[in-house]
Formats: sequence, structure tokens, C-alpha cells
Amino acid sequence: MRSDTLMVQGTTSDAGKTTLVAGLCRVLARRGVRVAPFKPQNMALNSAVTADGGEIGRAQALQALAARVPPHTDFNPVLLKPSSDIGAQVIIHGKVRHDMDARAYHDYKPRAMAAVMESYARLTAQYQAVIVEGAGSPAEINLRERDIANMGFAELADCPVILIADIDRGGVFAHLVGTLDLLSASEQARIKGFVINRFRGDLSLLQSGLDWLEKRTGKPVLGVLPYLQGLALDAEDALPRQATGTADARLRVIAPALPRISNATDCDPLRLHPQLAFRFIGPGATIPSADLIVLPGSKAVQHDLAWLRDNGWAPAIQRHLRYGGKLIGICGGLQMLGHAVHDPLGLEGAPGSVTGLALLDLETTLAAEKQLVNVSGRLALPGNAEMRGYEIHMGVSSGPALLNPATYLTEMGGVASQRADGALSADGQILASYAHGLFELPEALAALLAWASPDDATAFARFDLAARREADLERLADTLEQHLDWPRFADFFPMLADLERTATKP
Repeated sequence: MRSDTLMVQGTTSDAGKTTLVAGLCRVLARRGVRVAPFKPQNMALNSAVTADGGEIGRAQALQALAARVPPHTDFNPVLLKPSSDIGAQVIIHGKVRHDMDARAYHDYKPRAMAAVMESYARLTAQYQAVIVEGAGSPAEINLRERDIANMGFAELADCPVILIADIDRGGVFAHLVGTLDLLSASEQARIKGFVINRFRGDLSLLQSGLDWLEKRTGKPVLGVLPYLQGLALDAEDALPRQATGTADARLRVIAPALPRISNATDCDPLRLHPQLAFRFIGPGATIPSADLIVLPGSKAVQHDLAWLRDNGWAPAIQRHLRYGGKLIGICGGLQMLGHAVHDPLGLEGAPGSVTGLALLDLETTLAAEKQLVNVSGRLALPGNAEMRGYEIHMGVSSGPALLNPATYLTEMGGVASQRADGALSADGQILASYAHGLFELPEALAALLAWASPDDATAFARFDLAARREADLERLADTLEQHLDWPRFADFFPMLADLERTATKP
């Protein structure tokens, strides 16, 4: 089987690499091409559990969905999950291997590259096309040595590269020309063209700049992509800070923007629901009144607990509950709600214990082995709504609160035995679960909104995030087919040759 490889690199973080790779995967998939996404190294706290029982960046799980294939650890062989400003958990082929500071990881990179190339070899043996996503920018001079995420990989794999830049930020021509100038001669030759992302306005007014860019660099502009408002695709790591909803929303929801927040995408169904007002509350901000508070996951529970206290969340939550508000804790949020978090092995810092918020009668001990499992089950709420999600945690919780569980779960792909998970407080105001994706299924979301707002339980419209995500992937692919120069792509990426003949899906 011939396998074509194309790499997408960006001039900056959030230039649109993840989105472009997802869109290219969907364009190829809906033409019957067996295509795989690939990101050699990802640094992100939003992750997913794969079909083979490992952990990858959530963006690669999204790209797998776009490619219409099950997510696999080979799609993201190296995942770095920051635990501090200078340290990270190092995940290789889906499993935790090390906790390292930045300098130690720099020395480790040759071994990480070996893992990258193992995965890449397996993918090229199985798939007709591999679409690769770079990380950050290839022009970070201090990171060039032993690079495995951008040109280091592209040179070793000998694959063509396209460079994407975000015009909405401003300075797009400087970004593209400057990035190109900072690359070596062989790396410059590897870049086959540019894509300009998030353009709004009259394209004819941009044309003189595009002509100048092509003349200045000798590289073609392969497309100018319009700004797609409201694209609901899972974020790689960035936290959306803009509030959603209106003042007359049926339910007001807030969540703390924890410094080490993990799987913040859990809140996407709440953030995107048309009848809810949702907002992440950052450091130093006034904590507004709300109907529901969500304590999200955390990669460093002890650190984030201290942050909560420093930013006034402990009394704010007490006041919220006193006035009848509801509270949901997910994974690390569950752990924070207990009496204490114990870390005897020093997995999150110095060995020891910290006091929790003491709102649920449980304690948590961090363990060396990470739990990674996809789950399905039912909520322990009226109607027993179906739910589906995944667990990613190193804590083991125990205590009387767990005798009144929040969900009953079955591990997908494992032994079909049901187990209790999480806790519901005796007064019915607090719900806590280890399951990420708690709000994903429409039935579960409806049941949780009814629990959070019992006086208005029938007022919420059905909201299906999976259907919205699928529709947006199709919308994205349609946009790429319309605005990319497919004949020019086909010059260096033969798998796309058939796309010259059509600009619409079959």
C-alpha cells in the first residue's frame, strides 16, 4: 500500500493546524481514502482514552473522528501533560512513562523520537494517507535542537509541509516570511506553500498582499480560509474565556479557570447549549452568582486547590450552596470536594496531604497507576439517563459519601460488570463523578440540567454536541473544498489528485 504523508505546521500556536488537519482528514475520508491523523508530540491537558486503552491529546481524537477511524495511541505517540511551569508527565504510546522537568525531557528526546517513528511506521503500513500536525511554530530557535514535533520529524520522514498562519491576529505576512527565513535551506525547500486562516472581508483587497508573498518567497498561497463563526470543535488546550449565553438564559453556569485544568472540554455541552449562560472565571475575577458551579478536572489537584482558596472560591461555594445552588465535581473536582487529598509518593510535588473543601465525606489517595478506561452507564438520577464517558485519573477515593453514587458504570471493551461511581450528597445539591464526558449524551445532559434546575426542568431544549460536532466537521470540509487550491496540492501530495475535479462532496 502506498502511503502519502503531508504535514501541517503553523507560524504560531492556535494558527489553525488542528482544524486544518481535521478538515483534510474529513475531505479524504468522505472520498473513501483510509486516512490517519498524526501528531508526533503534543503538549496538552485535554486528552482522550483510545480504543487500545491509552491516552492521546483530545485534538487527535477529534481528528480521528474526522477521519472516521477509532482513536489510537499511534495518532499521538508522545503526549506531555504539564504539571508545573517547568515539569510535565511524559506519556509514550498512551502510557505514563516519566515525570520530567524541561531539561531532562530535552535529553530524553532521542528516545521519544524513536517512539514517534515506530508509530509513524505502523500508520504508513495501515493507511493510504497520513496527515501530520506540527506543534507551536517550527521557528522557535531555542527548541530546534533535537526537535521531534516540527521540522525534526518532517526531515526524518521526508514529507512535504504546508505552513498556516492566522490573519485575524494581524501580521500574517510577517509571520509567514519571518518563519520561513528562520528555517534552514533544506527546511525551506520542504515547505510547499502557505494557507492563510480566519480571513474576513473582501478577498480582492488581500490579493496584492498574496501576490507580494508569492513573489517574495517563491511559495504559492494554497488557500485563504474564511473565518468560520461558531465552529464547535474540541480545543487542543486553549481555554475559551469568552462568556456564552444571554442575561435571560434559563440556567447560569460558571466554572473556575484552574491553572492546571484538564479536560476542560467537559464543559463544551454547557458552554454551547443555546439556553445556558456559561463562563470560565479566571484569576482575580469576581465570582458571580450562578445556578450551577462546575469544578472541572485538574492535572495538579493540590496546586489547584490552593488556587481556589487564594481566589475566594471556598467561601463563594459555601454561599452558593447555602442559597440552594447546585455543584458538580468532575474527576479532580470530585477529589477537591472531599476532606483531604493524600500524595504519599509525591506525584504532584512534595509527599504529603492537603485539606479539601470538605463538602463530601470522602478522601483521595494519589496512586502511581493511572486509570484509563472508556465507560458507559446510567446516572443515579430520576429517569436513570444513559451516559457515556471516560476516566483518566491517578486518584483512588474512599469514604461514606461513595455509598450514594452519582453514576453506575460499565467499562467499554472490558468485563461487562457494573460498578458505582462518584457521589450524590444527602441534600441533593452536590454531584461528583470520575467520568469525563458527563454532559456529552443529550439524555444525560437533559437529566443533569433538570437536576440543576428542578423548577424549570422541562424548559430545556435537546442539545446533541456529537451531532453539532459532526455537522461542523462537514462544514469545515466543505469550506476546504471550496477555498483550497487542490491542483497545487496535488503537485506534491498525489493522494489529493482526484480532488481537482470537484469542489463539492459527492
